[in-house]
Parts: sequence; structure tokens; C-alpha cells
Amino acid sequence: MKISFLLHNAYGIGGTITTTFNLAQALAERHEVEIISALRHREHPNFTLDPRVSLRPLVDLRHEKEHPLHLRPARVFPAAEYRYGQYSELTDERIGECLATTDADVVIGTRPGLNVHLALQAPERVVRVGQEHLTLDNHSPRLRTALRRAYRRLDVLTTVTEADAAAYRRKMRLPGVRVEALPNSVPDPALPPADGDAKVVVAAGRLVPVKRYDLLIEAFAPVAAAHPDWQLRIYGKGEERDRLRRLIQDLGLCNNAFLMGASAPMEAEWVKGSIGATAANFEPFGMTIVEAMRCGLPVVSTDCPHGPGEIIEDGVDGRLVPVGDREAMSAALLELVRDDERRRRMGRTAMENARRFAPGPVVEQAERMIDAVTAAPGEARAVAPEPRRIQRALVSQGFAARDAAHAVASGALRTVRRGRR
Repeated sequence: MKISFLLHNAYGIGGTITTTFNLAQALAERHEVEIISALRHREHPNFTLDPRVSLRPLVDLRHEKEHPLHLRPARVFPAAEYRYGQYSELTDERIGECLATTDADVVIGTRPGLNVHLALQAPERVVRVGQEHLTLDNHSPRLRTALRRAYRRLDVLTTVTEADAAAYRRKMRLPGVRVEALPNSVPDPALPPADGDAKVVVAAGRLVPVKRYDLLIEAFAPVAAAHPDWQLRIYGKGEERDRLRRLIQDLGLCNNAFLMGASAPMEAEWVKGSIGATAANFEPFGMTIVEAMRCGLPVVSTDCPHGPGEIIEDGVDGRLVPVGDREAMSAALLELVRDDERRRRMGRTAMENARRFAPGPVVEQAERMIDAVTAAPGEARAVAPEPRRIQRALVSQGFAARDAAHAVASGALRTVRRGRR
């Protein structure tokens, strides 16, 4: 079987790129796999790609940024999508041509805008799988309205958590589309796991406001005051870097908290620590949580929607604290810092429990899902009994009506604002 992934930009850094590369590598054990990158901005990807997986860019921004068609706005890629400004008539054309001529048996989109391309432009002979790496509630009403129309032409829609899959089934009404949770996978570690002795808390991800590294740094301040031999190391890059550096200086943490810059892959850095941490307000899955746990670290995380609560068992392989609660985050960190045996025990349990996110189990689930759709096209999921089907339809129609009203209102507001300029 040939499987193609349609990715925004395989040459960047981010969780979607990481998990796509991981899944592609695992599938390459038994299938022909390629990654199609809608955009390219550099010579080589940041992450190492398995040589068995081919990589094909469609628009090379190094040479085509000023292409006449790239200066015109996209018509297929939905305007409400976060990345819309990076797409154009040129990307519309190249993606459309690619999908129309594909020889793949399965094409997997990896973000809403690309899923729309897949739904509208891929031939029916192809199994069309749309992946959602954010959550339904994180999408704007305007985008949800656009997705309702397009996603009905997919064969499968996957989310990274069970909670989000349930939200899509309840709110979107996608008859005939198989909606299933498929978690991200993390490869088996190549290095020996952390032993729990290092006096280091490790965090990783984009330095952006939603990740709340400011709260993590503030929560770490009491830890450093009580245990000055402990460090906080934050890996990543982003717009918040200068503000976080100033915060570290203002709190007098220059000898304890460090912005380490980006590191890919992160495995060699996780194993140098004893505790993983994330203070995010929102985490669709929590790729770094799984990475840390697979390396033997218990993780202290905010219990934000949706991922952490489906990954961490509170008090067993990590700690879950309320979103935005600096004191609770600090107390959970101190709890593990002060209790060496508990920290080591939870680290061992974390490593064991995180094996369910290894490539093997995730690939087996993906293959079962694809086989089910291939064996019974058009019958992706069992039909609910008539009363339940009517009830679901009414519920989803209510959500659709609300989203449509919000979309119209926001469109009118944008028109008024433009008129005032």
C-alpha cells in the first residue's frame, strides 16, 4: 500500500511535523510512504527523515515567493484557517494537481486547510484521511462552518484525543465519516532512560503565550529558593524569548533557570533531567509529555484541554494541576524534588505507561482503521438506531446554526471595521 502525508511545511519545527515523521517512519516498515510538503523554505528538514520515506515539496519559497500566482490569495484553502496568509493560488494549483494525479492508496492531511484540499480535490478511489492536531473548540466558528461542508467528503477523520473525537461526533454531524482518536506516537528511545538523580526540570516547546512558560518560571522560583542546586531548562524558540529572559532576571533566577534554545530531537536533553514540566493553557495532545515519559521522567502538567489528562495518571506517573495555578504547579514540583524515591518510582511508571504511544500500537490502530474503510467503503461506522440518530442530528444542527450565526456576525464586524479605515 502507498500512503502519502500532506504536510504544511516539512522543513520547519513543530509537533505536527514531529508526529508525521514518526508515523511515516513506522509505516515505512510495511508500506511505501511519502511526505508531500506544501511549502519549503530551506534545503534540508530540521528533523532527520527515515531514508525509506520520500519527501516532495510543492512550492519552494526560496525561488517562488514572488511567483505571480503566489501573490494572489488562495481560493481553496479556507480563509478562516490560521495559516491562510501563507497559501495562494499557486498552492491551490500545485496541491490540486498533486492530489488529482496521485498514485497513493491513502492520502492523509495534517491540518484543517489541507484536509479541505483533500476532501474537495482527491479522487474517490483514494482513501481520504483528515488529521486534526488541534481541537474542534479551538477552531473559530467561521472555520468550523467551512469544515462542516468539506469534511463530509472525507473517509476518516482522526483526532489526537478521545475527548476531541467525541466533540466532533456530537457537534459536526459527518454522516458516513469514521471519526476516531489516533494518538501521536513517539519512537522507542535510543538512549538509556533518566535515572531520576539529576537535579534538573526540563520543559520543551514553542516559546509562545499559550504555553505559559512565564507561569512555569514563576512556579519554579520557590523551588530554586528552597533547593538552589536544582535547575529549570526550557528548550525551544519563539516570540516570548526576550520577555522570558527578562522575567528570569527580574526573579533572580539567572543561576537556576535557562532558555536553552531549540533542540531536535529532544531525547538527549530529556534524559539529562529528572522531572518534565508544562504549564500550558491549552494542549491538544501533549507530544512533549509523552517524549519525557518515554525517557523515564514523571511530568508535572496543567490539566488543560484535552491531552494531558488522557496521558498522565495523576499521582502515578506524573502530576496534574489546575490551569493557571502557579501555587499548585510550584507545590507539585516541590513534591517531586523533595522525594527522591517517589520521583524515581513515578519515572519508571511513566516509562512503562507511555509505551502505549510507541509506534507499534499506533501504527496497528491506523492500519486497522484504513483496512476497515477500504473493506467497506461508504460504511465507515455503524449507523446509530433511529431515535439516537435524530437526537444527534438535532444537537449537531444546533451547533451548526450557532457557528453560522457567529460567522455571519464576525463577517459583518470585519466589514464595518474596514469601512472605518
